[in-house]
Amino acid sequence: MDRTTEEQRGYEAELGVALAAAEEAGRMLRARFGDTWRIGVKGADGDVVTELDLAAERIVLGRLREAFPEDRVWSEEAGLLAGAAERTWLVDPLDGSNNVAIGLPTYAVGIGLCVAGAPVLGVVHEPHTGATWHAVRGGGVYGHGERLDEGGGLPGGGRAGSVPAAGPVPAVEALPPDTPMPASAPRLVVAWTQGHSVRKDDVLAEALRVALERRTRRVLALWAPLLGWSMLARGTIDGFVGYCAEAVDFPPGALLALEAGCEFRTLEGGPFRIGFTGPDTTRCFVAGRPDVLDRLVALTREAVGAAVA
Repeated sequence: MDRTTEEQRGYEAELGVALAAAEEAGRMLRARFGDTWRIGVKGADGDVVTELDLAAERIVLGRLREAFPEDRVWSEEAGLLAGAAERTWLVDPLDGSNNVAIGLPTYAVGIGLCVAGAPVLGVVHEPHTGATWHAVRGGGVYGHGERLDEGGGLPGGGRAGSVPAAGPVPAVEALPPDTPMPASAPRLVVAWTQGHSVRKDDVLAEALRVALERRTRRVLALWAPLLGWSMLARGTIDGFVGYCAEAVDFPPGALLALEAGCEFRTLEGGPFRIGFTGPDTTRCFVAGRPDVLDRLVALTREAVGAAVA
């Protein structure tokens, strides 16, 4: 059955190239995971860059530049590559370099396309599981060859949620991978990300983390935000809070969540626009399903108030 939407057909060539590039890079990363390779540092904050980052980037950039030589590309390691500013590819060839450097198989390849500053295409590939999640603006989000139901989960699955905060653990039947958790729970599971520019003594960052840790069931700090986005899109977590998020991996991941029916707000509850331009302070957000977003915003708004008091 042809499940291609009209929106996808508008970017069919771009989606095909992005999927092929992400999965080729992912195969290389999976094959070389655990090998011996060089590790370096970059930037004033000493972030990690590995030989694998650069090898994966060469694969992705090679495919993109060959297929779309006129487009601009902004890649995590190579930086901004000249091209027409109307269309900008965003590439994170290895999201989770710190994890890989310590032998933790928690990482992803992310590719996005923004037109006039707004995301129109996003691909997140998870090399260790082989899963690929992708979205085209207005066309929904796909994984395992199927369109995900709005709110997360493959067709026929339930919506996401959290388990009760206390009490005996009920007996449950075995569920297939990526089955969303029951939606009856009072406490939430959220992902957290902050940009490399955030100082350790940042008062607001600390207030946000403390509020989330105290008032949610679990806060996931994965060091690979693209994985958080794919989890939110497929309904296995409830929300995502970001503080000065990195520009390159934000739009492709956020588009997955948006196309899965999630909504976005500023930390104080105002309208939020997904994009990659502007300073990192413009990428402070709360994302989640409509039925839990107000609860998350209440937490972040309270943290903002405490930080500026």
